Amino acid sequence: MNRINQILQENKKLLSIYFTAGYPNLNDTVSIIKELERNGVDMIEIGLPFSDPLADGPTIQESSTQAIANGMTTKLLFEQLKDIRETVKIPLLIMGYFNPMMQFGVENFCQKCNEIGIDGLIIPDLPLEEYLLEYQEIFEKYNLKNVFLVTPQTSNERILQIDSVSDSFIYMVSTSSVTGNQTGFGKEQMEYFERISNLNLNNPQIIGFGINNEETFSQATLHQKGAIIGSAFVKFLKNNSIDKIRLFLQKIK
Repeated sequence: MNRINQILQENKKLLSIYFTAGYPNLNDTVSIIKELERNGVDMIEIGLPFSDPLADGPTIQESSTQAIANGMTTKLLFEQLKDIRETVKIPLLIMGYFNPMMQFGVENFCQKCNEIGIDGLIIPDLPLEEYLLEYQEIFEKYNLKNVFLVTPQTSNERILQIDSVSDSFIYMVSTSSVTGNQTGFGKEQMEYFERISNLNLNNPQIIGFGINNEETFSQATLHQKGAIIGSAFVKFLKNNSIDKIRLFLQKIK
């Protein structure tokens, strides 16, 4: 069974952490992953840096720009991760835009993910219809879960369609704005979380965008299976060494 599906079956609220590969320093990727697992994170999303990250706020845009300047590439990321499964057991996903994957070759990309032990991909700009028509067979061939995103503007009909073709979890974007702009969840967002919960989807949901402390983690996991922290963690890495990661996580749950 895919590691994502295994952890989704556990009777607890899940904490997933996103960070940009090659940031703050080119060779930090593996050390950050190991430190996150050591301190109880359930799942990790490794950001593949891209020069035009449209859905990301300034913090993640800056980290992506810095990672590229540091020399991070798709090929180098795979080299850095080639032995990761000798030590790390939790699910690992790569989150990024489709362009670098196409440049690498979609099947080659998926094959490399399978070889090094990546469990899933999150590709915000890969449309559902294009995935089903062109790439689903490739993803399934290499046992990669494709995680789709929904937003407060996504219709119930569309959400049910996404749920019907998903086989792990659904990434619930908490807000229609770019990442990193939230200070807390208001009544409208909490009603959105509850509305999606009431759809009784086959796939659990994990909320991203705007989670940055214990309060927002608790709000996000009141109705959903877990929460993803990205911008707040990337910002933490900018100002703190890797061995301080435990201090960041202690403030979440």
